[in-house]
Amino acid sequence: MFGYVVANMDKLTEEQKKIYRSYYCGLCRSLKKQFGNFGRLTLNYDMTFMILLLADLRDPETKLHTGRCIVHPCKEKRMAENEIVDYGAAMNILLAYYNLLDDWKDEQKKSAKTAANRLARFIPEIEKKYPRQARAVREQLELLAKEEQMNPRDLDTAANLSGKMLGHLFVYEKDFWAEDCYHFGEALGRFVYWMDAYEDLQKDQKRDRYNPMTLICGKPNYQQRVEEMLKNTLGECALILERLPLVEHLDILRNVLYSGIWSKYEQINKKEEEK
Repeated sequence: MFGYVVANMDKLTEEQKKIYRSYYCGLCRSLKKQFGNFGRLTLNYDMTFMILLLADLRDPETKLHTGRCIVHPCKEKRMAENEIVDYGAAMNILLAYYNLLDDWKDEQKKSAKTAANRLARFIPEIEKKYPRQARAVREQLELLAKEEQMNPRDLDTAANLSGKMLGHLFVYEKDFWAEDCYHFGEALGRFVYWMDAYEDLQKDQKRDRYNPMTLICGKPNYQQRVEEMLKNTLGECALILERLPLVEHLDILRNVLYSGIWSKYEQINKKEEEK
């Protein structure tokens, strides 16, 4: 994932900030515990959103630890620990590994190849523990790579593949909520793909790389079309979020979905205006 699914910290209460950060720091702690210090470099806020949603839905036994880290050595942090946080850490590594391989194949980045090699030893165990999710990530990214070797055919094909991949990750187990969780992740995955394509459009055009936004970027209603696409996918997410039996983290999840994500969109537009 790409760092788009973030909270608007200015609109969270102090208690909500503590909860949000405790899951982010807990994810970092779990990455170190399971995959060593190098694994912590894959940390991102996108996965924090997923574990907040799944933890609220499943209500696992959660422990809170306090401690310091390399980034914040002077101040103790609260860190949440539960099975969902550990699941999120494993998915974080899985996504990071295949994205690094993709960077190596596309751009021959030696740093990406080196990083992927350092994560490779963890992948067999993750695949063994979470075979459905691992297979979905591998297969959808392979299909996505083939799609991106061609000229964009439409706005949806690549975004749908990204959506299917994330949809499977949002399904922790096949239970009563699995279908809603899948469709939530699927819509969010499409949103993330389109947001990334929107942000990278000029860079991709310069490098002659695949980007579905090239199909509409020259049209007068380009900006309006992009906003409609993004709003429609987040609207699907919102409908599901509001019908799931969420209580403890609901206001934080609403903050991310209704405010934090759009603040990121505004930052992208502001950056383009400054250019």
